[in-house]
Amino acid sequence: MKNWRYFVHLILPVLLFGSLSGAGTGVLISLYKFCAAKVLVLSAETYAWLRIHPIVLLAVLPVLALSGVIMAAVYRRYPNLRGGGIPTSVAALRGLQPVRWFCDIVGVFFLSLSTFFFGVPLGNEGPSVQMGTAIGDGWVRMMPRRFRAWSRYSMTAGSCAGFTAATGSPVSGIMFALEDAHGRVSPVIILTSFVAVVFSHLTVSLLAVPLGFEPHLFSVTDLPVLAFSQMWLPLLVGLVLGFFAVAFLKLYELLHRFWNRTLEKVPIWVRLFCILTLTVLLGLCREEFISTGHHLIAHLLHEKLPLLLLLVILLFRTVMTLSANTVGMTGGLFLPIMALGAVLSSVTAQLLPLFGEEYRELILVLGISACIAGMMKTPITAVAFSVEALGCGANILPVIIASAVSFAVTEVFRAESITENVLENRVHSMRKGRTARVVETDVTVAVGAFVVGKQIRDVFWPNNLFIFSVKHTDDRDATV
Repeated sequence: MKNWRYFVHLILPVLLFGSLSGAGTGVLISLYKFCAAKVLVLSAETYAWLRIHPIVLLAVLPVLALSGVIMAAVYRRYPNLRGGGIPTSVAALRGLQPVRWFCDIVGVFFLSLSTFFFGVPLGNEGPSVQMGTAIGDGWVRMMPRRFRAWSRYSMTAGSCAGFTAATGSPVSGIMFALEDAHGRVSPVIILTSFVAVVFSHLTVSLLAVPLGFEPHLFSVTDLPVLAFSQMWLPLLVGLVLGFFAVAFLKLYELLHRFWNRTLEKVPIWVRLFCILTLTVLLGLCREEFISTGHHLIAHLLHEKLPLLLLLVILLFRTVMTLSANTVGMTGGLFLPIMALGAVLSSVTAQLLPLFGEEYRELILVLGISACIAGMMKTPITAVAFSVEALGCGANILPVIIASAVSFAVTEVFRAESITENVLENRVHSMRKGRTARVVETDVTVAVGAFVVGKQIRDVFWPNNLFIFSVKHTDDRDATV
């Protein structure tokens, strides 16, 4: 009888919301990737036309100004749409901010497509995660009220399903829920994530052919395998990317202060207009300076660029990506971070001529892994992603070394992840002017309550709640 209640009240809802969130997210993100691909092509064609007809730029500036005004109005009305999708989703999953599921889906969908069209160097994985989170909440909202307690579980399913759909990496999607979103391991989180990524991955795989998009980010094959005597190479790559990650995270703090404190009195639409104008000007110079970074990574995996150009790309893309995020433009940081890792790794490869062209692609892959581990502080996700999406199955030890070293460097310098930095600034902004209060009380758990039969680690408690002790009665089924 006890096992049956455990199945009905825990396993069955996990299966239900995991499958609904996974399949629903898979359908939406498939449509989103299809639209994003079309918008990116249109953006590239528009920039190519503008390079031939530069006089039209005089007419483009009013369009950019109007776009800034519209974006500012939308962000003012719907603050959830601002900034990176992953920090916003993590805030919702941790109970730090509410979700308006329908507005979030529609707003993120169209606002992120507009940033892609303008060429702002932000990615599609953040919006995919945020829309998946909103879908997870939406399913619960459409159920009877007694299911409301499952909202954050369903949102967890949607978030990792969105990551899986965007990257084509189901194991990385699971690790995202455990390592980045919640930072803990729980059987309920694991089962929810497993069910969601299965349905999401199957859905995307089925829709990829009729919609004509590639479900996987990259196609990397035939990487050379490093010998034991060459393990100093991932150590070096990890050190280089680790120090760059520290500089990147420090630069984020500087740019955040500049755009949101130094220019605090400047209207938000003016700041958005500045980002859009700088993006257009850089895009007219070189296409590598703008856009999501996917094309840049694919290009670097197969061809070299001049060293000086790589350094300029690294500088411009770093500043523009962080500036766009701090100002609040809708878009993700995961793919742009990968692009920065690929650029710096390409620089490193060119400074190691003894290794020759044979190892250049491997160095890039190691650098991307180290960049994810250092900037996002998710080394396990970085390793899983490298094996799934970057073809590093035969080089698992070098990937682990590069990721671990990069992560260790950021730990030494006490640098927080980009997600935690964005999340901290968001929470500080929401709580500005409020006074914290501490209330200590005893709570009796009623018979049939949601928490009955669950372990403390399996319940998503309010973010500001701390449980100091639990007292059980004789009826263990009726208390926590």
